[in-house]
Amino acid sequence: MSSRTETVIVVEKSLPRERLDTFLRAQFPTLSRGALQRLIEQGDIRVDDKAVKATHRPQAGEKIEIYWPDARPATARPQEIPLDILFEDLDLVVINKPPGMVVHPSAGHEESTLVNALLHHCEGRLSGIGGVARPGIVHRLDKETSGCLVVAKNDPTHLALSAQFAGREVAKIYHAIVCGAVLPERGDVRAAIARHPTHRKRMAVTDGSGREAWTSYRVLERLRDATLVEALLHTGRTHQIRVHFKHLGFPLVGDATYGNRQNKRLAELTGYGAPRQMLHAHKLAFKHPRTGKKMSFEAPWTADFKAALTALR
Repeated sequence: MSSRTETVIVVEKSLPRERLDTFLRAQFPTLSRGALQRLIEQGDIRVDDKAVKATHRPQAGEKIEIYWPDARPATARPQEIPLDILFEDLDLVVINKPPGMVVHPSAGHEESTLVNALLHHCEGRLSGIGGVARPGIVHRLDKETSGCLVVAKNDPTHLALSAQFAGREVAKIYHAIVCGAVLPERGDVRAAIARHPTHRKRMAVTDGSGREAWTSYRVLERLRDATLVEALLHTGRTHQIRVHFKHLGFPLVGDATYGNRQNKRLAELTGYGAPRQMLHAHKLAFKHPRTGKKMSFEAPWTADFKAALTALR
């Protein structure tokens, strides 16, 4: 195992209510719990040099060693799909993802994903840590969300970027158009998020039983029966911005999952119907894994985002 890429995590505080696989899922958000469980079962994840089960409760001071499997050739097919590249070097590439593009292959979306496009663009040279379906993918954006996304070309870059995301060292700033007149002008939403108890494809704010989630926001512009806001993510939970603004009573324009009723009313009042949820990953900032240099990228608004603003002004 020693010849493979290794990651070591020292547990800072005991987590008597959290399983090892759940703890590691938070450290490596692009990996599924099932993938982590397989690594644990295979002995590729050890605690204090001992084999453990996925149900192990991490204790303060324990050393978790992860031996990453050698990268296998990606099963996704390279496809020549145009990419809006904001930056690229030997270690990483920053993309302005268009709305409507799925990040990685999954059931029902085997082709025309960002991974298919990247495999062609990078000629297969992507980090293998994400597995055969998610090579290079360090973090994700929803299908209908546009904007900045960073991809790793090699394993050391993937591990370093994942550590920055897990350590909340990456600045993630989004622009969103939401229904209604947001008040106050600035605010913080600290509300735990978990899977919805009855709608399994949705997330929901919980009474504290979910994972900690924190979003800061400020109003950028007031529109007709809508508001343009800037949101800073301090955590990275699934659907976090969408769920938090629904919780405030201002769901995203175009978000049929979390704001169908409010969007119908907006269409009645303004005559505007959004083609998708109006959410754009505007800015991404992190340290370059190799050089340590602070890097910041901004993705310009998409045509449909600008059209929404024009229609609602």
